Amino acid sequence: MVTKGSSGRWPKLVLALVLAAVAAFALSACGSDDDSGSTAASTTAAPASTSASTTGSADTGLNPAQAGKLTVGMNLQFKPEMYLENGQPAGYDVELLRLLAPATGLDLNIQNLDFNGLIPGLQSRKFDMVSVGLSATPERRQVVDFSRAYVPYAQVLGVPAADAASVTSADQLNRSGETIVALQGSTAEQLARRMFPDATINGLPDQNSAFLEVATGRADGIVVEDYLLAQFQASNRGRLEKAQIDRPLDVQYGSYAVPKGNEAFVQFLDRFLCEKQQDGTLETLYKRAFSVTEMPPMPPC
Repeated sequence: MVTKGSSGRWPKLVLALVLAAVAAFALSACGSDDDSGSTAASTTAAPASTSASTTGSADTGLNPAQAGKLTVGMNLQFKPEMYLENGQPAGYDVELLRLLAPATGLDLNIQNLDFNGLIPGLQSRKFDMVSVGLSATPERRQVVDFSRAYVPYAQVLGVPAADAASVTSADQLNRSGETIVALQGSTAEQLARRMFPDATINGLPDQNSAFLEVATGRADGIVVEDYLLAQFQASNRGRLEKAQIDRPLDVQYGSYAVPKGNEAFVQFLDRFLCEKQQDGTLETLYKRAFSVTEMPPMPPC
């Protein structure tokens, strides 16, 4: 395992090169959402759809937060699921929302914030929904409602490349003196705390910071979605690898979150997602965005 504190002895030039390497990854990281408040980072509106309306479709059960708009809270730093490309929202979630908005009779309005501010913003009705791949945990269900799943995730353990071949079990890092990092407030952090109770778990507010902790030797491993690890690896060759464990730590699913008590809107979203799952749209969008040949199985409609 990596020796703690070893990063403090790195030559400044080497550390600078590492920092430069991760800069290319600044917008290439999925997170989840925390259930506590946070200050919003920024706001970005998506281009209006071609058919505007002053109110939502009657069968959505939605009273829009902004007249004529479907306002969606997102955190656009998780390529390829949701990110900024030439200053515009892009990715799997965005493409799906561009199909959803016309079905509601509203223009799509994406608000780009720190993910820690998304659930509080939803609770205060700043958004009509949140699309950031949230897992519908019991804790979150206490404060918001969820649609059915629209995106699958495999949680894996990333470790320094030099250690990858020797880490064949999660138990090897579940001991005093080991440090595991994850995105703060995410289901990855919750999973890390369950699976590594004897290790030190550090939740970091930025996905790239979490990767950097392991890449620079300040942590021994990271619990993260497999596609996010692949994105980091593509920009930082030879830094991190997936531990040689024979299966994912967990397979989870992301859902839309809506304000508590809006059952009619949840039912509308479920109908929309089932239609897109059954006609192959979800699979087509997923394969194209994630550059894979197949989509993991989704819960049946």
